[in-house]
Amino acid sequence: MAETFRLPPSEKKLIVWHLVIGVVAISIGGSLGLFQILNHGGIDWYGWLSKIGIKNYYQGLTLHGVLNAIVWTTYFIMAFLTFNVVYGLKQPLKSAKVNWLGFWVMTLGVVLAAIPIWLNQATVLYTFYPPMLAPWFFYLGLALLVVGSWIEGWGLAWTYFAWRKANPGQRSPFIAFASVLTFLLWQLATIGVAAEVLILLLPWSLGLTPGLDVELARTLFWWFGHPLVYFWLLPAYISWYGYLPRQAGGKLFSDTLARLAFWLFLLLSVPVGFHHQYLDPGVPPTWRYIHALLTLSVVVPSMMTLFTVVASLEYAGRKRGGKGLLGWIRALPWGDPSVAAQLLAGLIFVFGGIGGVINASYNVNMILHNTTWVSGHFHLTVGTAVTLTFIGIFYWWAPYLTGKPLPVKLARVQVWLYAIGMAIFSQAMHALGLLGAPRRTPLGNAPYIPPEWQGLLLRELIGGILLVTGGTLFIVIAAYFAFAKPKERVTVEPPVAEALQDPQLTPAWLDTWRPWVVGAVFLVLLAYTPVLLDLVQNMVLVTAPRIPLW
Repeated sequence: MAETFRLPPSEKKLIVWHLVIGVVAISIGGSLGLFQILNHGGIDWYGWLSKIGIKNYYQGLTLHGVLNAIVWTTYFIMAFLTFNVVYGLKQPLKSAKVNWLGFWVMTLGVVLAAIPIWLNQATVLYTFYPPMLAPWFFYLGLALLVVGSWIEGWGLAWTYFAWRKANPGQRSPFIAFASVLTFLLWQLATIGVAAEVLILLLPWSLGLTPGLDVELARTLFWWFGHPLVYFWLLPAYISWYGYLPRQAGGKLFSDTLARLAFWLFLLLSVPVGFHHQYLDPGVPPTWRYIHALLTLSVVVPSMMTLFTVVASLEYAGRKRGGKGLLGWIRALPWGDPSVAAQLLAGLIFVFGGIGGVINASYNVNMILHNTTWVSGHFHLTVGTAVTLTFIGIFYWWAPYLTGKPLPVKLARVQVWLYAIGMAIFSQAMHALGLLGAPRRTPLGNAPYIPPEWQGLLLRELIGGILLVTGGTLFIVIAAYFAFAKPKERVTVEPPVAEALQDPQLTPAWLDTWRPWVVGAVFLVLLAYTPVLLDLVQNMVLVTAPRIPLW
């Protein structure tokens, strides 16, 4: 089929540069993850890493968390959302200069934040909790990263709503609709961390304020911290709904259910942060309970997603000749690395979803929250459902952007190595957490390791090595697309899925923004305003020693 829309050069270049920075970030962050794994396996790596400036376990852990969970994901997601809006609407950005401005603001922020981490002056981990203190330009970098992503998102929203104005009564293409909604969720979620950085952390680090209230800072962080998970996940869901059905040889089962699920994620994903603060003294039990209920309610759109995606895949599998109760699964195109990556990501994520329900349960959370159980859960979400899906997207996207053919055999090996390694690695971390192994801890340097941990630590090491090997192969494939000059060129059409029912028959209220946005804002205000007002009125300031810049 001939390509009906060609990506404009400026938008294509913008997308490619996002991908370049994202892949560089995960290559560095993933490499440092190997040394966390080796430490847990009892292998000393400090001497080698000190030669390149990594002085201790926590500095490496900070770089691993920030580069993988924030930089890689944000750059890939903004590239993917940009592509979805432009290609979905079949028109260029309203002003590509706005999105380029956002990109450069983000990139300046990344550089400012990365320098002090690399100098071991901002070893405050991914959560950067006070009273640990970093230099002021670390916090300025974080603020610029968020603001830059806002600018890019505003450019996407401007383009999308201009299209709606020019096409009254026409249903928005799903991939464009879902991408703008994902940005809106990000906008709501990052208000908390922007307030923490700009109002509390940045003035504090500059010495403009005598101290800050730690509980207030933690609350503003978790306003952002858990909704961040859905900012990661919704682009993966866009692919599962909007691309994977066609890649598998079928169609989207229900455009209506897909849009309803996304609206429910917008409503329910942000006011959930207190389930990370069950033991914090400044949060009244009533509000913890409300956030627990809202957290568990996210199961509803998650199950809708599971049903709709599986129904779409079953339709595809049976269309490909699958027979019997489960024969359609075998009939899916597992030989396609892009499809296999997303199928394995979704399959493994089932266990991550179950773990999320456990994490939201008050009594169990108190036992597991500060153990490696949470680290294992984290790797099932951002490490598997998100990153493995992004890899699957990359395997059709890079040939489309570059015209270079995918090295299919190598990509197949990469996908399965990564998935098998992650399954072994994360299972071991979950089991260690059940036995009480602490997270954020260099277990390899502990003076005493209980005998029942030994086998699990070895299993974690084996799974981690397979995982990092698979991740390294992805970097090799990405480098091939960046530098190789193959003899043949390919023409790839983005596999945008059609729905079984004409989207124009989707109810109009599912393509109407105002009531859903008002409802989402109302729930955020309801869930946070009373507690934040109480914390502000009863602030207890703490101080920390200033950190020399050099």
